[in-house]
Amino acid sequence: MKKKSFLLVLISALMVVLAACGFGGKDKEEDKGGEKGKDSKQDLNLVIPSEPPSLNPQKATDSTSGAILRSAFEGLTRIDKDGKVQPAVAEKIDVSEDQKTYTFKLRDSKWSNGDAVTAEDFKYAWTYALDPKNASEYASILYPIKNAQAFNEGKAKVEDVGIEVKDDKTLVVNLENPTPYFTEITAFYTSMPVNAKVAKENKKWSAEGGEGYVSNGPFTLSEWKHSASLTLKKNDQYWDKDNVSLNTVKIQMVESEATANRMFKNGDIDFLGSPFQTVPLDAIDGYKKDKSLNIQDYAAIYEYKFNTTGKFTKNANIRKALALSINRQGLIDNVTKGQQTPAVGMVPKAIAGFEDDRGYMKDNDIDEAKKALEAGMKELGIKDAKDISVGISINTSEAHAAIAQYIQEGWSKNLGINVKIDNSEWQVFLDKMTSLDYDIDRMGWIADYNDAYTFLERYDTAKNGNNDTGWESKEYKALMEKVVKETDAAKREQHLKDAEKILMTEFPVAPVYYYTNLWVEKDYVKNMAPSRLGEISLKDVKLEK
Repeated sequence: MKKKSFLLVLISALMVVLAACGFGGKDKEEDKGGEKGKDSKQDLNLVIPSEPPSLNPQKATDSTSGAILRSAFEGLTRIDKDGKVQPAVAEKIDVSEDQKTYTFKLRDSKWSNGDAVTAEDFKYAWTYALDPKNASEYASILYPIKNAQAFNEGKAKVEDVGIEVKDDKTLVVNLENPTPYFTEITAFYTSMPVNAKVAKENKKWSAEGGEGYVSNGPFTLSEWKHSASLTLKKNDQYWDKDNVSLNTVKIQMVESEATANRMFKNGDIDFLGSPFQTVPLDAIDGYKKDKSLNIQDYAAIYEYKFNTTGKFTKNANIRKALALSINRQGLIDNVTKGQQTPAVGMVPKAIAGFEDDRGYMKDNDIDEAKKALEAGMKELGIKDAKDISVGISINTSEAHAAIAQYIQEGWSKNLGINVKIDNSEWQVFLDKMTSLDYDIDRMGWIADYNDAYTFLERYDTAKNGNNDTGWESKEYKALMEKVVKETDAAKREQHLKDAEKILMTEFPVAPVYYYTNLWVEKDYVKNMAPSRLGEISLKDVKLEK
């Protein structure tokens, strides 16, 4: 998923002041988060960096939205803190001998308005995501389902899609090919159900909080003050409510990492880290010193994407020169300081089968970068490197700015090209990326499930909603098609590595580093460590004071 949580939107100075002083303008002591001033021992206080772009499960693409959706909704399955699939709305799952038919038996569960959760609610949500008129960027995650891709591309009818409602409690899903991670997909937010009756009656049901926002998860979205705050309340209709400790989760929107850090130190919030707001770079050393910083590897990559239709970045050798001349270890040692690992491939080492260096390139290989630059200049008819000018597009964030400045200096010094930095608020940044109105942009990707395909599938075609580079390759697409059909695990892994090699030859994207998850929490916060996919289940969190 796009990194999505490290999306930071510009909030007015007034909102930052309000956020630093209290929640939503109420009495400061009533809502103050720390060791005193709470009106309940099970009220959790958090911050997120921005307004969630969408709280419709089938429209969301970012981890800020995802963090909220995973608390408000629940899919057929869920992923526990150890990365294992657990039953959720589905209490039983039967898989056919050929691994292509999944039968989900739903437990008795209800929507927050008291309606029963039915198999039809899942079918409605999934076909909504696949319907091309809804332009869901995550539709492709459902492509393992029979005729799902064909329907999404306008080549089949909705009734051709392999989703069958046997009865209210039985959902049968037919796949195109065996998909070993399919029950992980059913835990992802795109696969979460939507109350079909509510959605059909009100197309804007997900635009506001309150009673109209009907969900089936451990929490309800009781209030949504746009560009200011969100409030989650324990869902009394949730089937497993007895195992939910928190009563209320108060979430303020604070764009400034420094402000969020002050709030944590002052006791106004209880947790600071992804997928909510991030620990500021300049605070990392201090938290390391007092041993309160938690660091954990997880399956995610920080990357720089290239607009392959751009004036200079259309040239593969220019892209290669830029990719090879990034000093990743220097960046980690001097800027990010989070024990990240230099990324010299597109699939993180946390993914099974990809633990070893595949030998695509060396970090900070200036000699090879200069050779590639010279070849690219010759191909473009450029005699002086100073005539090459590129921009790095970032969304508002102290961290992204510091990283961009470090890379900018390296490119200017080692390649002699002109590099500018373009800083935009999150939605503007996304719009520029989608319309290819950039040269180079920063992005990150968190695994949607524990398989290399989640990192490589997004570049199968230029039309893929998560590509945003303009690049595509017939050879690459053919390998992706082989991957989904291959039943031999070793051959499938080799197809994935062959595809990765193409990316690391043509460089539509430059890997920068493999993420670590950094967070700090009050000592009374329990069970809030992110999973290996960077997710936090608020259902499991409790406060022990």
